[in-house]
Amino acid sequence: MIGFFAILTSYTNEGFLELDLRTMEWLHGLILLDALSVFADRWLVLILSLGLIIYLWVKMQNFRGMLFVFLAVGVGNGLNELMEYFFVTERPDLPRGLETFSFPSSHAMLGLLLYFTLAYFLAEHMVSKSAGWLIWMIAVLVVVLTGLSRVAGGEHFFSDVLAGWFIGYSLFVATAVWYEMRERQFRKILREDIE
Repeated sequence: MIGFFAILTSYTNEGFLELDLRTMEWLHGLILLDALSVFADRWLVLILSLGLIIYLWVKMQNFRGMLFVFLAVGVGNGLNELMEYFFVTERPDLPRGLETFSFPSSHAMLGLLLYFTLAYFLAEHMVSKSAGWLIWMIAVLVVVLTGLSRVAGGEHFFSDVLAGWFIGYSLFVATAVWYEMRERQFRKILREDIE
């Protein structure tokens, strides 16, 4: 949250403006990178989230896990919509002509929430620790590339993407902490019932 508020209060400063211009120069026009934004398009986020909810319901009977997905991705989406209209910032002046506002990047925020949530539940069921680490590394790579794809396509400044990552990570961690606390309480109650 500190990173998000630091960007929110200073993204018009010269340092951030310079960072935004430099990253735009480096990344703008990289067609392959631009194409990766599909990984956090709202339709794909919805499909993968619903798929994870169905998996947690049917295969695992994990109702708190289903709520985890809803809180992280569903509430995250609503929060992002509110923030984009509350912090009315323009998109880069490029020919894409998108009609929504820019801060924070929804692709960066939702991409992080979705892929970290997927990694959280997939890595939990891996037999080996190395497989779990591999899943997390893939999730981080997808999140980074998806966020940078928005700069490459000219839809966002890098500060928008960075803010999306920060607020998305904060919401993910808050949801994971709640989930872990509830899981511990549930296990403790089960142990007491058995005894």
